[in-house]
Amino acid sequence: MAIVAGFDVHRRQITLDALDTDTGEVERGRIPATPEAVRDWAGTHAGRELHVAVEACTGWLFVHEALLATGAVTHLAEPVETSARRGPKRRAKTDRADARWLRELLAEGRLPEAWIPPPHVREWRTRTRLRKRLVDERTEWLQRIQATLFHHGIANVPARLLAADGRAFLAALKLPPAARQRIDVGLALIATIEIQLEPLERELRHLARRQPGCRALMRQFGIGELTAATILCELGDATRLSRSRKAVRCAGLDVGVHRSDRRSRPGKLTRQGSPELRWALFEAAQSACRPQSPDHADYLALKARGLSHVRASITIARKLARRSFHTLTELGPRALEPVAD
Repeated sequence: MAIVAGFDVHRRQITLDALDTDTGEVERGRIPATPEAVRDWAGTHAGRELHVAVEACTGWLFVHEALLATGAVTHLAEPVETSARRGPKRRAKTDRADARWLRELLAEGRLPEAWIPPPHVREWRTRTRLRKRLVDERTEWLQRIQATLFHHGIANVPARLLAADGRAFLAALKLPPAARQRIDVGLALIATIEIQLEPLERELRHLARRQPGCRALMRQFGIGELTAATILCELGDATRLSRSRKAVRCAGLDVGVHRSDRRSRPGKLTRQGSPELRWALFEAAQSACRPQSPDHADYLALKARGLSHVRASITIARKLARRSFHTLTELGPRALEPVAD
């Protein structure tokens, strides 16, 4: 590699540290955080092989696209692993130090790289993540309504407040004006969210029925159209992973363990992975409690050991992550094949 660089990206400026591997000369400085500035900087190294490391944080996309337009190669660094490789010692934390650290890891071949999805997968991922955010916000407002009812001592609340009988129950309640306003606002915002969700979910279901990777994932019990699209977009190119356990790690479903000598202390879920992937796998795994599920026997065995429904479902979710890895690996490039409009 002729030019190796590290970019520390912020909203107003990008701190860079670049090494010319032929001469040993190091360039350090700052440029505006705009695509034009990135292209102009890369243009100063026209005709040279240019590799740039950028952390997978907000802003990496425009940097990647600007570098790609100039023929440079972007290396997307996984933030948690990149920070962990500094070690436990306390060091100065500055933008220049971060850029230099990215450049050093890239030059030494030790940069923990994240996957850069192709443009069509980025479009799908944006939609699946948007849907997840909208569903979360709907759930939050529903929980606020339930909390308001509990705060005022309302008993015998219907299990499904958004159904017809639940809304009739809410309309008939006699509450203080402020509490009534809180509930009415919550219901209005939920209705607005559902209006936005309807066409979005229709697009995702249409995609899942036609896309090869989604169709293959939906052969697994519990994985539906919406969860299949989420798993595909978040897990991405499974061939980049050497083992199925790395798919579990991508979802943050692996358990942290602290072991020294003869002492071992199991921890909790690391949660150092895609929250959307973790959610989709867990949602699919909860269907293992159904008798027709092929994982039902395993689910019952886990329950017999004293595990709760949640912990048993998490164990099944790890199995689904491994199966999804093998399913997508067998498909190869077809797993992420775009679909015709």
